[in-house]
Amino acid sequence: MPGLHRYYGAGHLHFITTSCYYRRAWFAIEANRDLFVEVLEQVRRRYHFVVVGYVVMPEHVHLLLSEPDRGNPSVVMQAIKQGFARRLLGRLRANRDPRQADLWDVSLNPQHVWQRRFYDFVVRTYEKRQEKLHYIHQNPVRASLALEPWQWRWSSAPHHLRGESGPVLVNELVMAEMKIRPVA
Repeated sequence: MPGLHRYYGAGHLHFITTSCYYRRAWFAIEANRDLFVEVLEQVRRRYHFVVVGYVVMPEHVHLLLSEPDRGNPSVVMQAIKQGFARRLLGRLRANRDPRQADLWDVSLNPQHVWQRRFYDFVVRTYEKRQEKLHYIHQNPVRASLALEPWQWRWSSAPHHLRGESGPVLVNELVMAEMKIRPVA
């Protein structure tokens, strides 16, 4: 796309926002939020990046990520969005009533889960990192989804504010396990 410049390779964090297609509330359903964080953790492991912060809102997601060891943030976002869309649409197709086929054909199109692009803000300072984390963690409170940030399960707030572990490993880069064969 002309005029769009992504800045990768300097080792900075990236504050990423991506939205559902026409702000459709795919994540209003708890099972879909659970599916998203499951996909996020799988992609984190595959591409070896650090999740500093995240929140899943009813119609959008905020992520604060390091650059991955494999690929770049655009590749990571493509993997997250495609992985979630394929699994979500697979679930919807499996549970679909054939008598309603015409009603669901448009919404079961993979291009209709996510908006095409994502917003990426390069975080270069500790102060900006803290500002973005605070923004991420306050999102569910501002949207009246929780009274306190740590109460929203689909966020890194329980980790940052209470030391709780969740479905996504936060602030750590776990190296791939090496499998060593015993010497014969």
